[in-house]
Amino acid sequence: MIIISCTLITGCKIYSFTGTTLSSELKTITIQNVVMGTAGGPANLTLTFTEKLKEYYQRNTSLKLKPNDADLLLESTIVGYELTPVSATSSDKAALNRLTIRVEVRFVNAKNEEENFEKEFSFYQDFPQEQTLSQVEGSLVPKIIDQLVLNIFTDTAAQW
Repeated sequence: MIIISCTLITGCKIYSFTGTTLSSELKTITIQNVVMGTAGGPANLTLTFTEKLKEYYQRNTSLKLKPNDADLLLESTIVGYELTPVSATSSDKAALNRLTIRVEVRFVNAKNEEENFEKEFSFYQDFPQEQTLSQVEGSLVPKIIDQLVLNIFTDTAAQW
């Protein structure tokens, strides 16, 4: 009964308590430095994003970081850092502003090319019109980056 349960749970992939479905043959990952492909954003945005990605993969998988020639490759470019008005008021002013960060990700699995992809991820946070971007950027950007990292991880390591 135990063997049947294990077989049904694992199927063709390896599941873990962190939610990953990485094959046991995958041992290493290369996470390239995030590139800034657009204007705007804090000066340390790419560095912060890169470090969050590396930290998240190290904390939630058994993969070892390798500078190149790894089993998995993750390349990311920030392609959008945009501020847009949303939710107009009766006086045609924005009640909220939205900060959106868009990232183009290229993922390569050297052991299984069917899992390779290039995809854009985006996430946003809204803030009141009475506040300026410089007032809220320090608190919004980390929240957006955390969600982007989670979304990228889910698509590369958890594949839900």
